Amino acid sequence: MEAKRKIVVAVTGASGSIYAKILLHKLLEIKEQFEEIAVIFSANAYEIWTFELNEKYIPTPPFKLYEKNNFYAPFASGSSDFDTLIVCPCSMGTLGRIAHGVSDDLITRTADVMLKEKRKLILVPRETPFNLIHIENMKTLTLAGAVICPANPSFYSKPKTIEELVETVVERILNLAGITINSFRWGS
Repeated sequence: MEAKRKIVVAVTGASGSIYAKILLHKLLEIKEQFEEIAVIFSANAYEIWTFELNEKYIPTPPFKLYEKNNFYAPFASGSSDFDTLIVCPCSMGTLGRIAHGVSDDLITRTADVMLKEKRKLILVPRETPFNLIHIENMKTLTLAGAVICPANPSFYSKPKTIEELVETVVERILNLAGITINSFRWGS
């Protein structure tokens, strides 16, 4: 029997809280595939979530919320068996700190652990346009083993709502994480 997944979802202060909200919702729909899903918010992420979504983030069981400075969280160590970190949305500040090994909070420490242990690290930047520093940081992370999945929605499935448009990115994130979901496939 295949072991159930242990995933961390980190939400940073980049615009695009709806991506994180839909991602968490999708994970909740397939919770039987997971042993544990941990959630971390940066300080700015709470504010942006409330501003953009007109609601406060309230942890939903079975998700467990960890404080951004809790270095005692299990996934802050390579000895844990958490296998994936998804940073969605990922601010360019967070992306830059990860690219340069600055582990100044639980999000960046967890990313460092995922890279050094050769586990899945998926970063979902929501920024436009990219400057050269952003591109160089994304190059550095790609070479280190991370997956950069910009929050660029697709239109092949002819989405009719903002939520459906956001799902095109979220389903791609979940596919990249190796999670089994039913999603639109080109040519299907």
